[in-house]
Amino acid sequence: MALRRLQDRPRILEIAYVATLAALRLFRNRLNPEGVVQKVFVPGERVTKGLIFDCKMCGDCVLHNTGMTCPMTCPKNLRNGPCGGVRLNGNCEIVPDMQCVWVAAWERSQKMPRFGSGIHEVLAPTDRRLENTSSWINDISPDVTKRPIGWAE
Repeated sequence: MALRRLQDRPRILEIAYVATLAALRLFRNRLNPEGVVQKVFVPGERVTKGLIFDCKMCGDCVLHNTGMTCPMTCPKNLRNGPCGGVRLNGNCEIVPDMQCVWVAAWERSQKMPRFGSGIHEVLAPTDRRLENTSSWINDISPDVTKRPIGWAE
């Protein structure tokens, strides 16, 4: 549970994200998005991001755009939100005891100096072909399609 509270410190997570991405980009040419790298990264991502963000392993992570709040934890799986069903107290219309994922995302994004404005971007739908793959490897790999088929840049 202590790791979940880390989510409420998006600035620290933003710094960790930038450092990790920079380190991985140094090895971009050596990381084959298939095979051994995925076999190593997927379990590590599943555990770490699962504990901190309740990660659903969509393979197309947008935490840096959503205040370090996973939009896939929304009961409606909305990539762009909120749905319009936010209760007056800021809770979810589907799960009344849960804070709306998008209310949390907005609040946390305001604490992120580098990527906080990403909350205003319209995000592409989840590319279901990437489920259960490493979003870190997908993010740095030139071979992975960045947008689902039919999505205009």
